[in-house]
Formats: sequence, C-alpha cells, structure tokens
Amino acid sequence: MKPLIHPCRLLLAAVAVISLWSCTEQVDTSARYVFKENTVMSYLEKHEAYSSYVDILRKVDISKASSSKVSQLLSARGNFTVFAPNNAAIQKYLEDLVVEGIIAEPSWDAFTSEHKRDSIYKVIVYNSIIDGGDEANAFFYTTEFPNDKDEFILGTLNDKKLSVKKPENQPDSIYINEDCPVSVKERDILAINGIIHQLEKVISPKDITAASYIQQCLDEQKEGFLVCFRVIQACGLLDTLSKVRDERYEELYQTGMIPDLVGMTNEGFAEGNTAYAPKHRLYGFTIFAEPDDFWRSQGIEPTAPDLLSKLTQWILDNHQYSNDDVFTTDENYKSEDNLLYQWITYHMLPMRIPKGKLVFHINEFGFNLSRPEVYSIPVYEFYTTMGKRRLFKLTESGASNGVYINRFPITDNGRRGTGEEIGCDADKVGSRVDYESPLAILSDMVNCNVYPISAPISYNDDVRDNLHRNRIRFDGMSLFPEAMNNDIRLKKATEERYKHVYIPNTVRTYNYFENMQQNDAMNFVYYNAWNDDWCNLHRDEMKAVGHFEVMFKLPPVPRRGTYEVRYKVLANGNRGVAQVYFGSDPNNLPVAGIPLDLTMGCDDPKVGWEDDDPIDDDYNAEIDKRMRNNGFMKGPQSINSNDGTERGKNDRENIRHIFVRQTLDPNETYYIKLKSVLDAEKKEFYMDFIEYCAKEIYDNPESPEDIW
Repeated sequence: MKPLIHPCRLLLAAVAVISLWSCTEQVDTSARYVFKENTVMSYLEKHEAYSSYVDILRKVDISKASSSKVSQLLSARGNFTVFAPNNAAIQKYLEDLVVEGIIAEPSWDAFTSEHKRDSIYKVIVYNSIIDGGDEANAFFYTTEFPNDKDEFILGTLNDKKLSVKKPENQPDSIYINEDCPVSVKERDILAINGIIHQLEKVISPKDITAASYIQQCLDEQKEGFLVCFRVIQACGLLDTLSKVRDERYEELYQTGMIPDLVGMTNEGFAEGNTAYAPKHRLYGFTIFAEPDDFWRSQGIEPTAPDLLSKLTQWILDNHQYSNDDVFTTDENYKSEDNLLYQWITYHMLPMRIPKGKLVFHINEFGFNLSRPEVYSIPVYEFYTTMGKRRLFKLTESGASNGVYINRFPITDNGRRGTGEEIGCDADKVGSRVDYESPLAILSDMVNCNVYPISAPISYNDDVRDNLHRNRIRFDGMSLFPEAMNNDIRLKKATEERYKHVYIPNTVRTYNYFENMQQNDAMNFVYYNAWNDDWCNLHRDEMKAVGHFEVMFKLPPVPRRGTYEVRYKVLANGNRGVAQVYFGSDPNNLPVAGIPLDLTMGCDDPKVGWEDDDPIDDDYNAEIDKRMRNNGFMKGPQSINSNDGTERGKNDRENIRHIFVRQTLDPNETYYIKLKSVLDAEKKEFYMDFIEYCAKEIYDNPESPEDIW
C-alpha cells in the first residue's frame, strides 16, 4: 500500500523542477534546487559525521552506463531515501574487512587493487539509497517503514530489497537487514529531494545463494532446518539453488538488445505510453520446512548418520504420498523417481516469495485497502511445485490467523452468504506458514526464503481429494515464477515504470517467461493496476497487442476426472477475438470451441445475461443455468471493488467463458493457446484468471456450485 503522505510533503509536491536525466544518463546539474533548504547531498556535506560517506558518494558512478556520480544524483531533483552510514560505521566496516582478510589494515589505502576498492565503494553506496523516481513523495519516513520482516516496496540502487526488523518491546529500535541500526536521534531528516536516516552500521548484504547458505549450515551443524537441508543436499538440489540471475539476459539488457516498448498504440492505452522491460531476469526459490524440533518429536535426530533412511521410513509409515504415486525407496536420492526426492520438492516453489506476497489482499469481497489489517473472505494462490509438477495451495482469511498451506475451510458460500470462513474440519486445517518465527530465513539469502511450518506437508491422497473437490482458480501471473522473482507482480507502486511492464518477445528478443511462448507479431504487457479500481482478480491483468498467438503452460489438475476449464474476461471494445486451443501436445493443440470474443459483454443475446433479482434466488439460479447452457457464467462474487460499490457477480463486464469440458489427467501437462482471428493491429488479447472446476462441483445435484 502507498505510504501516507506526510504534511511536510505537500509543500514539496508543489515545487516544479526540470528533469533529472538526459538520454545519456548524465545528471542535469541545472536541475538542482536553488532554495535555501538542503538537498540530501548538501545536508550530508554540512555535517562532519558523514564526511567519509560524502567522499565515497563523489567517487561512485551512478551505473555502468553513466559517467555521473551519485553525489550529483543526490544534489538534483528526486525522491531519495538515504540510509547514510556515519563515519564510525564506515570505519567499523573497514575493520570487518580486515577480519575477513580482504585488507591488511582498516584504511582505504590498504587496498592493493583499485578494482576491489571501487567494488567496496559501490557496496556502501548502492545499498544505502532507494531512488523513488518521479513519483511524488516516494520516500519513506520511519513511520512509513514496512512491518517487521517485510521489505521496502522499492529496491536500492543495487536493485536489492532492504528488509526491516522491529524488535518487540523496543519501540524506538529499527534495524535494516536484521543488524544495521537506524540512529534513534538522527532519523527522518527531511531534505528537498528526499529523506535521510543515519545508520550505525554499513548495509553490506553478503549476497549468499541458497546453495551456499545451506552448505554453510550443514558444515556448521546449525540448528533449525538440518533435516530439510540434508535432504536437499542428498537429492542433488544445491546446484539448482545456486542460480541467481540469467546472465545472458543481463548482457542483452545492458547492451540495449532488450528495448522498452515505446509508444504503445492499441486502443486500450493512451497514445505514446511506454511499457518498461525488466532490468533483470532473476531466479528464486521458497522452501517451506518442518523445523528440526518437529523431527525430534517424531524420534528422528537431525544429525543422525542414518537420517535419510529413517526419514524415508517415516514418510512410508505416515503415508505422506498418494496411492497413485510411482516411486522408488532406494538410496538413489537424486532420481526424480525417488520417494525422498518427490517428498522434499513438494516443499519447494521456483520463486522467492516475500512475506507480504504469500497471498494478496486487494479487492476481495469485504476487504478494503484503507483497513489493510482487516481480512475478510479466504484468498488463495495456486502454484506448481518444483520436481514433479503438483498443485500447491496457499490461503489466508479473516478467521485463519495466518497463511496456511493446503487449508480447506468451510465458508458461508450461499447466495446470500458472506463468503467468509465459518469453520474448518480438523483434518483440513493445513499447515501454518510461520513467517513471524525467529527461524524464518527471509533476508539471509539473495535468491531464497525459508519458512518454518506448523505441520508436515505432502501431496497425499487427502490433499489431492480436497483440491479436486474445490474450484481451482489461478491468477494468470501465478503461471510465471519470473514475475515474482523480479518484483513485477503486484508491485505496490504506481509510477509508470512499474505500472506497464513489457515482457520481451519470445521470438524477437528473449523468452523471458519460461512458461509462455509468443509469435513475433505481438507485444505482451503486464498491467499492474495497483492504484486502479479494476474488477479483476487482484486488479492486475495481462495484455497482448497485435496479431497475437500466445501459449501458456498450465498447472496440473489434482485428480483424473472431467473438468470445465474457464476463462474470465473483463469485456470491452478494446479487446480482440481469439481462437482457443487446448491440449497436452504444445506442437499440435486441438481447437477448443468457437472463437472467444473478448468484446462480448452481458448485453449480447448469445450470453443470456440478466441481472440477479434482489429477492428471488430460484430465478437467479435459472439465469445462471441459462448462461451455462450458452457456455458462459457470470463473474465470481468474491471479486469486489474499493470504490464504495459492490460489484462481484453482477458486474456487467465480468464474464466467464467455458471453453473446455473434458477428461484431464494429473500426469499430463496442459497448454492453452490463444490466436487472433482479426486483421487488426490495435486489438488486444486480455487475461485475468483461468479456473478448473471438476464435474463433482459444477454438476452436483445436491450441492450446486457456489457463486463465489
């Protein structure tokens, strides 16, 4: 959520200044403020406590493509949050480098290599500054810092997210990245172009990978997740967990081969808008792990030499697998057929999910962003795990008291219901994700988070049956781990560079989303509608412009059976018409029904729409039945609005198209392809969410499918 605007900022917002950047990324020093108040840089220069930091700011380039110094940046127009280390902090950092053996004595003169010294300069500077860009008031007072263990919305000049630690019973204590204290006295220092917080320790993240961190824990026998980490090591997954960034993409972006999409021209965008290509293509992982204390309660010692065989036997004895699974139980743990390999990879997702994005609370029924701490109906995310492709559910509601894995609550889901969780059977509670625990590892690794969980998890028969008995609605962006890893999805910022994100074309430049293929006649844009009141799931949406042909890999189904596959549309005249293809062979997908008209709204007679009667639910059920016979459904009641009106099921733009009704198998991988059938350059493909619904739900005479 956007930080509240401090009264002092209102005056600053009225100050008009000229642009900071030229096309060569030189700082326009004429844009400096000429008022008597201080810029960030002039304030630092006037105070001896920052003299070492000031000296370094004058030596560090803004980026590889710039000859301007960071000191010039902080002297010009902007919205900067600066965590300025004082002289003592920098001296202590030099002393730490001596201990690490990098230099012989705590002095800048002790560096034997200019390159190494310059890299240390950059560590100090790049990790200390958040550039809020052109968005007004995009800097942070301490009162606007994230909650404990959360990350700032924006990254540093080093493109890293800083986290915040707020110790209990110490209301004035704030730490950045766990152990860098913010000065109690020298904080919230307002400058014309930003705000300064003095730090008593240099922010210098180690950028350690998950693989290195896990190996270090194993070498030191560090308590916490030894069982989990030993299994990961035995299963040969450390190589995978060492991946940080796609270096090929990095090279292409920095050499201008991955351009922004300038001047989007489809009818849904204002003429001349720009969609910005991601700066990086990062990899990431999330591990949900039973703590070592749990395993001791099961009679398994984390350091025992026979841990792997004992754990395998525990998995067998406790039936932590499905009867449909095919696996081996030998010591070839690196095989994907091995039971231990299948069990541990169900604990792992191929994306680094921060605490605040385990689920998204935005515009669900009964929720309001003005009271973000008050949750209402259950919200959920469905992801595909690492290893063998299996379905993984995260959910949270007003009644759950936290985020849970594979929780299946009882909800008040009648036509006049609230949609809220009203109970949960003991065998369907699931496993709580304990992001508040000291065991949670949320900022130690550059590419991974580890969350302790309250109960063991596995893809057993109960989980698969419960998933099969639930409608599976997944947001389009949940299909792409890159969207989470690169802070694209639902970034809580409204500046244009975050609002429209251009996903490089598969054919022309680079295959950025591994689970998506495009033709070369289209442009794909993610619209992050964080501050817009769209009636989409989570507000955001994906668009493709041009003679599009785009294909996605879909999540697995939990059980073999007959399913409906539905595609939700927010219909308007900007959309196009697409032929849908669906199947398991991406090179030969069969046609699925007639072309899907994304412009077709509720007024089209082929839809059969009528507004619900405020009293007669039998009549409303007849409307729904008639629409289903035509291949359509109204939008779900669970998606609401924050503009003071209730949209939900009767929003006249929201329509679900039923385009597949067939047998699906959990061991198959399914794809959906959408191909434009119009000869139009400016019409767009649109996508919000897709859902699977088993026949036991949509064709259940005793308990009809709910409206939520």
